Amino acid sequence: MNAHTVSQEPEIALSGVEKIFGTDDKAVTAISNASLTLSKGEFVSLLGPSGCGKTTLLRIIAGLEYPTSGEVAVRGNSVWSGRKRSVEATRPVSMMFQEARLFPWFTVAENVALPLRISGVAKAERMERAKALCDMVGLAGFENNRPSELSGGMRQRASLARALVTDPQVLLLDEPFGALDAMTRDTLNMELMNVCARAKVTTILVTHSITEAAFLSDRVVVLAPRPARIIGIEELPFPRPRDLDLQRRSEFQDAVAHLRNALTGGMQ
Repeated sequence: MNAHTVSQEPEIALSGVEKIFGTDDKAVTAISNASLTLSKGEFVSLLGPSGCGKTTLLRIIAGLEYPTSGEVAVRGNSVWSGRKRSVEATRPVSMMFQEARLFPWFTVAENVALPLRISGVAKAERMERAKALCDMVGLAGFENNRPSELSGGMRQRASLARALVTDPQVLLLDEPFGALDAMTRDTLNMELMNVCARAKVTTILVTHSITEAAFLSDRVVVLAPRPARIIGIEELPFPRPRDLDLQRRSEFQDAVAHLRNALTGGMQ
C-alpha cells in the first residue's frame, strides 16, 4: 500500500459478490465470486475488456444494482440486505457516469449544486459550494454558462464537480473520460488525480485503458471476461504526486506491459 493511504481500515469491502441476470436457461452470470477491500484514500481501477461486468460491479457498490449473493459494505455498513438498499451505507458514495448527464436548462453552477438542492440545502450555501467546486475542477468563470456552451471536456469537469459537491468519502467513476480525445483525457486525468488527493476520497475507476489504470491507481484489479472474475491485483509503486512524464519512464512501461499480459492471459 502506498504511503499516502491514511488508514488500513476497510473503506469498501466486497465478499463473494455474484450477479446473475435472468433465470433458468436464460440466466447469465455477470459477476462471479468477487472479493476485494479498499482502504480510505486509496485509488483502485477495475480493468477488463468491454462487457466483462466492470460497470455492473460498480453499480452494486453504488447501490444501483443488487447482487444475487455476497456482501458489500461501505465504511462498515452493508449496502444490500437482499434486494433492499441501505440509505445509510450509500450516503457517503457518489458516482460519475460515462455521460455528463447535465440538465440543459440549468447553468453549470445549478447543475453542480443539484444534489445539495435535492437534500434541502439553502440556495446561498449550495451555490457557494458549487462555485468552490467549479474553481477546483477548472471551471472558474463558466458557472453561469449552460451545458450547450461547454466543450465535452468541460461538461465532464462539471459532472466531476457535481459528484464531489456532497463531500463524498467514496467516489465511483464509470469511464468518465472515455469519449474524449487523448489530450483532453490526459488533462482531466491529472485534474482527477489531484482533486481526489485533495479531497482524500476513496476512488474506484472503471476503465479498459491499461495506461490510464496504471497512471492513476494505487492498485489495479484485473477482471476476466464475463463472468467478471478477479484474476489479478497489481500494485503500482510510483510515488505521488505523479505527472505525465511518468508515462515515458521504463518502469512505467514495464508496469503497463505486465498489466497487459495479465489482462490478455485472462482472456485466453
